[in-house]
Amino acid sequence: MNRVVITGMGIYSVLGTNLNTVADSLFKGKSGIGIDENRANFGFRSKLTGIIEKPDIKNLLSRRMRIGMPEQAEYAYLATIEAFKNAKVDQDYLDKNIVGILYGNDSSASAVIEGWEIMKEKKDTSLIGSGSIFKSMNSTVTMNLSVIFKLKGINFTISGACASGSHAIGIAYLLIQQGLQDMIVVGGAQEINAESMGSFDGLSAFSVRENEPQKASRPFDRDRDGLIPGGGAATLILESYENAVKRGANILAEVVGYGFSSNGEHISNPNVEGPTRSLELALKNANLKSSDIDYVNAHATSTLVGDDNEAQSLFNVFGSKTPVSSTKSMTGHEMWMGGASEIIYSILMAQNNFVAPNINFENPDEFSSKINIIPITKEMKMKTFLSNSFGFGGTNSSLIVKML
Repeated sequence: MNRVVITGMGIYSVLGTNLNTVADSLFKGKSGIGIDENRANFGFRSKLTGIIEKPDIKNLLSRRMRIGMPEQAEYAYLATIEAFKNAKVDQDYLDKNIVGILYGNDSSASAVIEGWEIMKEKKDTSLIGSGSIFKSMNSTVTMNLSVIFKLKGINFTISGACASGSHAIGIAYLLIQQGLQDMIVVGGAQEINAESMGSFDGLSAFSVRENEPQKASRPFDRDRDGLIPGGGAATLILESYENAVKRGANILAEVVGYGFSSNGEHISNPNVEGPTRSLELALKNANLKSSDIDYVNAHATSTLVGDDNEAQSLFNVFGSKTPVSSTKSMTGHEMWMGGASEIIYSILMAQNNFVAPNINFENPDEFSSKINIIPITKEMKMKTFLSNSFGFGGTNSSLIVKML
């Protein structure tokens, strides 16, 4: 079995649009949550959302390439440029080697709606435009990036709800481990627009703490009242240890464990047993004990049932000592992106010897009081961490990463 290492990272997030800015935001416990007043015009119960800088890629790509890219593909493109630069991988390397791509994405709503609006108004499908189909498919990120960067390896999208980005890393880890690929571009992307969030709002899933946007995302806190949607994109470069050494790469970390499970119950309400199995499988796969994990980046999205059940799962496996925080307290729920971005956030913490805070954690509840939640930035050395990602349909993913 090949060892699987991380040699590059790139991020485009509500916390910043590059690694350095994001690291600074994590250390300071800076929230990226704000208000989108336009949502009220569409009957949204909550106007809260992650605030992100919209990219301008006109000087980077031809119009022919841009017309097939929705916003999340643009975020992913910029994150991937940074990741390749970070990994010291240029186009010449990509041209001469077999490099794959696996990306987590589970919606591309705005393009579908825009096309339908044209059809309703003009009664002519030819006016939708040639790029619409490529913007509207869930696989929009992988299809666009594979063409832009001329990738020749594995190429498909992981659609696993809010565990999509995490599963993309896990599947890439297994493929490289088995020697089927030497290098894979992995990540997750999430659109930030009202069109993609109406159905979530209709479920009353979002916080309505609009008078204090930056205090609205409150994972594990007794007074939480729902999640806030975030988004952007995160890219990591995974490769075999042998390949990384051969090309003289700077190895950042090693993926050492991947656990997964399905709850097998309710389509939207999580349970305790499924996440517990995912955690235990990740530890077994990594041949580690729970005491070997220095930090857990929790999935906790600030929902009532979800946070309670994850706290119970974490207590079942780790007890009360292992430091835990949810970076979603700052980013909101990055959904399809979160499983990838939270690996990057955790690596940035480890590189800079701190644990980012679970901000807005003021009052523990029955279950969160039993685990070691970090409410303010904690300076500490971190060698090995675990990241949880769970999603609708009861899909669970747990990744373990060791710093090198």
